[in-house]
Amino acid sequence: MATLKDVQLKIAAVKKTKQITKAMNMVAASKLRGAQTKMEKFRPYAAKFSEVLGSLAENAGEEASPLLVPREEVKKVHIVICTSDKGLCGGFNMNLITKANSFLKQKKEGADGIDVSFTNFGKKGRDWARKNKYEITDTYLGVVGGRFDFSVAVKSGRTLVNAFLDGVYDEVYIIYAEFLSAARQVPVLKQLLPIPPIEKEEVAEAEQGEKPYLAEHICEPSAAELLGDLLPRNIYVQLYKALLETSTSEHAARMAAMDNATKACNDMIENLTLAYNKARQAAITGELMDIVGGAEALKG
Repeated sequence: MATLKDVQLKIAAVKKTKQITKAMNMVAASKLRGAQTKMEKFRPYAAKFSEVLGSLAENAGEEASPLLVPREEVKKVHIVICTSDKGLCGGFNMNLITKANSFLKQKKEGADGIDVSFTNFGKKGRDWARKNKYEITDTYLGVVGGRFDFSVAVKSGRTLVNAFLDGVYDEVYIIYAEFLSAARQVPVLKQLLPIPPIEKEEVAEAEQGEKPYLAEHICEPSAAELLGDLLPRNIYVQLYKALLETSTSEHAARMAAMDNATKACNDMIENLTLAYNKARQAAITGELMDIVGGAEALKG
């Protein structure tokens, strides 16, 4: 049985750990508020941009830009994976890596001889790609979970667009964490290049069976000319949105993980305190037995 001193040391160690986890929870909560505000302000812009772009692309057709035309044979697949630089955020990074593994397995089952390369945002994704000996073309550290602006998405997006046009990649995908709530972040796989048809929601009315009105945008100059500038910009917007979503999701995951760790520390302290009281009571009982035994011996 552990001595009183050992139990006291364990209680002190757990209390120090609790202070650390509680502080990290408060820091993550503070960062989450800022990141969530920034993400929620950008979401309407990204949604409206996709709506306008979808309308223009539908009117212009695939011939308007090579970024819209899928390759006849897909041999070179590039994946942009957004993970965190730090740990202590539960299964956040592992969920993203699992999503990448399942996608790669699906791709390799569908065709033979596919070359896979990665652009990594975050150390965790980079370390995973290195461990599995995948080709890494670009790495961006200190972005997810930190402060960044639209220029990061422009820089990486321009590299991806140029590589696709030059035939270096046949398809480009992005894997990121979509923020649904502070308790739920879902890994998402999305195709960036060639730009897939932007689906429009077609919700039939229950009684009349009519489709909702879809606005047609009148543009000057022509839709084909505008697409030459807007399609690359759409890649930048999608990248920036993915980085904002992942950054917000990381803070939420870390806040939840540190909250669970703090609760676990409270449970450990309670159990250790109970063990300490039992050991203390056993020691007192032993001393009383010695005193009673000595008194009986003196009487005898």
